[in-house]
Amino acid sequence: MGDLDAIAGRHVLVTGAGSGIGASIARRLGRAGARVTLAGRREAPLRAVAADLPDGAAHVVAGFDVTDPQAIADGLAGARAAFGPVSILVNNAGAAETAPFGRTSLAQWQSVIAVDLTSVFLVTQAVLPDLEAGGAGGRIVNIASTAGLVGYRYVSAYCAAKHGVIGLTRSLALELARTGITVNAICPGYTDTPLVREAIAAIIAKTGRTEAEVLAEMTAGNPQRRLVDPDEVAETVAWVVSPGAASINGQAIAVAGGEVMVG
Repeated sequence: MGDLDAIAGRHVLVTGAGSGIGASIARRLGRAGARVTLAGRREAPLRAVAADLPDGAAHVVAGFDVTDPQAIADGLAGARAAFGPVSILVNNAGAAETAPFGRTSLAQWQSVIAVDLTSVFLVTQAVLPDLEAGGAGGRIVNIASTAGLVGYRYVSAYCAAKHGVIGLTRSLALELARTGITVNAICPGYTDTPLVREAIAAIIAKTGRTEAEVLAEMTAGNPQRRLVDPDEVAETVAWVVSPGAASINGQAIAVAGGEVMVG
């Protein structure tokens, strides 16, 4: 386990923990001995992830709407009652909608910005007093995307939101640098999650292309020509929250098979 031994007993809050990257992060940190609050909208997926963690290591907060300050406050109250102050925050919840810019409605734009960017502001601001009270060693990890480092067609709102997440990460990292709390963004490329699989199915239905053709196009930017495994993202998070990564701060770390980001 090495440096991750120091995570044992610490309270980790993971948003969007019911599936995909969030579930992988929760399982990885739970195996390292952390006490993990699994936050999300739907209870059943969260309970399924909790069942994979050691006994007593998981607390489930369903109905955790990351765009609703009251839902966040209520969820945090329950999390603190279960495991005490949060010392590691993983802002993972997110959503994506695909549309040409000219056909992106204001409602779509506002929804994506709210879920992918404003949520990071709201949850982080709510948790920050815990981290500041805990002193050095606090960690904030924002799951962004390679879409926060470059532009992609047909996802203008998503790209704008993820660029915003990286800007927020860098700004807050500077504000908190002298406290010993670190703030970093992890930027996966296309990752093998239910969200991406749904996108693939939608493209197949709309275009009639085969799954192999869609996958080939989707992974063309990854030099390894594959989807990223969610567990690979989780391992990166585990390293960033470990004591040995105390000097990693304000970074946007791409997990994308060697894709070089040129902004």
